[in-house]
Amino acid sequence: MNSITASASLWIANPLAIHTNADEDARGGLVIQSGKIVEVVAAGQQPIHFDQQFDASRHVLIPGLINTHHHFYQTLTRALPAALNKELFPWLQTLYPVWAGLEPDMLHQATRLALTELLLSGCTAAADHHYLFPQTLTDAIDIQADAAREVGLRVTLTRGSMSLGQDDGGLPPQHVVQSEATILADSERLISRYHDASEGSMVQVALAPCSPFSVTRDIMLASAELAAKHQVRLHTHLAETLDEEAFCQKMFGLRTVDYLDSVNWLHNRTWLAHGIHFDANEIRRLGAAGVGICHCPTSNMMLASGICPVKDLEAAGSPVGIGVDGSASNDCSNLIQETRQAMYLQRLKYGSSSVTHQDALRWATQGSARVLGRDDIGTLAVGKQADLALFNLDELRFSGSHDPLAALLLCGAHQADYVMVAGHWKVEKGEVAGVDIGALRHSHQQAANRLAAKTN
Repeated sequence: MNSITASASLWIANPLAIHTNADEDARGGLVIQSGKIVEVVAAGQQPIHFDQQFDASRHVLIPGLINTHHHFYQTLTRALPAALNKELFPWLQTLYPVWAGLEPDMLHQATRLALTELLLSGCTAAADHHYLFPQTLTDAIDIQADAAREVGLRVTLTRGSMSLGQDDGGLPPQHVVQSEATILADSERLISRYHDASEGSMVQVALAPCSPFSVTRDIMLASAELAAKHQVRLHTHLAETLDEEAFCQKMFGLRTVDYLDSVNWLHNRTWLAHGIHFDANEIRRLGAAGVGICHCPTSNMMLASGICPVKDLEAAGSPVGIGVDGSASNDCSNLIQETRQAMYLQRLKYGSSSVTHQDALRWATQGSARVLGRDDIGTLAVGKQADLALFNLDELRFSGSHDPLAALLLCGAHQADYVMVAGHWKVEKGEVAGVDIGALRHSHQQAANRLAAKTN
């Protein structure tokens, strides 16, 4: 199917079930041409025109999943014994010295593996938050851009930063922080080189000071100013734990949302990872400002951080998306599994009748697109980018199911059968075109072993 020419049209015909995030009847499938959806087909109908046909009658069709928060490099430190069974602050203090040993090839391998793992789970776009820039890794975002180009996912690469080390009351060790001048100069360079704001873009750049406990107030203000100048988005971790809330009160004399407001971040170009510990007034303010929230359920459970109030935030006006978070606090980069996890964790908070599988799929697609400031992906409708995932239900886990779309999450789908990005098949029959998975695993594991050995 990769032989389809750019001008040919493909009818993805008569899916077993379809989720579009749109009102139009699409039960007859979609027509794809030149990387876009050009026709939505109603049940029992045929397209006006098509050159080729893909029989989707055994597949559940959904928009490509969109991951709004990750740390690709952390795939190198999964299930690291020293970091097990800890909450956020001690977990970070254990891992910072390990991560400080990152080298360029290690990051390249980690990025390739994370993106490939996401792709196999039905993900077509991903945001990564990279904030570690030791002296051996000053060109980290360039390395990630190259790896993303190789794999073929859309990416939002966030230029993270840490400028508040232990000597000044922060959490990170001093040797992994950078000066404000270095951070801002590299941020401007990366925006100029990689950021593409056009429809259908494959690479966008955002600015992402790491967290209140690892950056100065000055870098938050300066990043906001630079982002406004270039009209790029802002991203950070916020309100993940009660320890963080206490830190903000002690360091700045402010709760987290007041702090966000004080550094000019309370607006609709900002999205936050986690967003757990907000009170009712803070939720109202975030919603009124249009601040996006990335829900990271597995990571929040792993570190016992709490539960994001997703439905309250969404009702207040905040776009809500899903993120797998780092692969050292999730230990998995599987977005369809994360979508299932989000559904179940939010049911625990709001009740089983208040959160549906359609809600979770919306958060992971259209909601995530809104969080990243994109309206060209996340929905299956005419004019949107042809980013989609097809799952078959031929495994034992699905046997006996009656609602195919609900079964996708309730029965625990974990791998897509076909995935398309910008009109190109990237996964076919469960395999990533042109990728030797065994070789990728081997080179990545070798990199992980070398990194861990540095601190042994």
